[in-house]
Amino acid sequence: MELLNARILLVDDEVAHLETLDRLFRKEGHQVETAAGGQQALDLMRESKFHLVITDLMMPDIDGMDVLKLAQTLQPETEVILMTAFGTVERAVEGMKEGAYDFVSKPIKRATILKAARQALERQALVVENRELKARLADLEEERTIVGQSPLMREAVDRVRQVASSDATVLISGESGTGKELFAEMIYRLSHRSDKPFIAVNCAALPESILESELFGYEKGAFTGANQRKPGRFEAADGGTLLLDEIGELSPQVQIKLLRVLQEGAFERLGSNIPTEVDVRIVAATHKNLEEAMQEGTFREDLYYRLNVIDIKIPPLRHRIEDVPLLAEHFLRIYCEQNDRQVAGFSETALDSLQGYNWPGNVRELENVIERAVVLDTDDRIDDDDLPEHFQSGSSEGRHITIPLGTSLEEIERRVVHETLKMTQGDKKLAAKLLGIATRTVYRKL
Repeated sequence: MELLNARILLVDDEVAHLETLDRLFRKEGHQVETAAGGQQALDLMRESKFHLVITDLMMPDIDGMDVLKLAQTLQPETEVILMTAFGTVERAVEGMKEGAYDFVSKPIKRATILKAARQALERQALVVENRELKARLADLEEERTIVGQSPLMREAVDRVRQVASSDATVLISGESGTGKELFAEMIYRLSHRSDKPFIAVNCAALPESILESELFGYEKGAFTGANQRKPGRFEAADGGTLLLDEIGELSPQVQIKLLRVLQEGAFERLGSNIPTEVDVRIVAATHKNLEEAMQEGTFREDLYYRLNVIDIKIPPLRHRIEDVPLLAEHFLRIYCEQNDRQVAGFSETALDSLQGYNWPGNVRELENVIERAVVLDTDDRIDDDDLPEHFQSGSSEGRHITIPLGTSLEEIERRVVHETLKMTQGDKKLAAKLLGIATRTVYRKL
């Protein structure tokens, strides 16, 4: 990683040596300030911030150890490198125990000082990045909003803020694991119904017969075992918000009854012909392409247009890779607390591995990976070896293919489909998702 344009403070009472270092670091592209003694260094640190301080250890007024302590007090994120002459190495080692990043011995070698400075700046940048991530997470949690600052996520969140205050029906679409329920909860929290119930129903988790009674309730004697009247989820959500998750899984019969609720604001319990009126805002969510389902005849066109008054599309994680460090830090804190672990953050290589992955399972997969890493971590930082094997450096070859120029489009398509199926271990549905095509298209091409 290139760390150009860093602000570096050089401190040495030997003017010739100071000028040599000044030219060296300016040539490397850094902004350099020089101080001919500890007192001048103190004055400069009071006036402006520095990424790195490189100071001589032995100086007449304020020595290098004092400069180190002053830097830690005035600018805790600043790294310090000590320069030491023969006979003062023991004091330099003591300085490292006190928090100095490193020490270099005089006479200073160009390669040695540049390497030490580069490594110190890398660590300083990582510390600052982690602090910024934590600060942004604190802001996000304070607002109780979605974790993500990428343009696509900001666009989706802005749309939520725009429509939350209305009573319009909302259709949230996105791949499995993208956080559709979190967006539904955000719509609820920002609405004028936030003091009323929020009820969530997973339409794919319940058989058709049970789902109908769960949604609309039933009268005593409506079926065997119905020993008393039971209100459904619509009644429970009266005045509030009802999330119908995986709405693409509804049977035709339930679709008809739901359409009536959307049109008339009323329904009939099982075993009754008396309408029950409710005031419920519907938020629907699906990972399916409902337009394709309409064409296949498995989803009613009139219901689709009733649901799709406002549409919000949640981007998959692979389309917002810049959010991975923020999400990873978020889950790291959660699972450190749950498992009573102390993990400071992520190594640069671990973050590179996380950002280089395609995330077919989206945010849910990332959460599982971070939980696993926290449990298996043996030191104070998540490294590459704490991640699953297919994340680690050098194991990403299977996620890339090389195609020579001049290859026919037909052959390119064939290779991409087959290599994607290899990566998904033959899972055609997952391969179709990664390729952005319908599952039946994968079967047809095979």
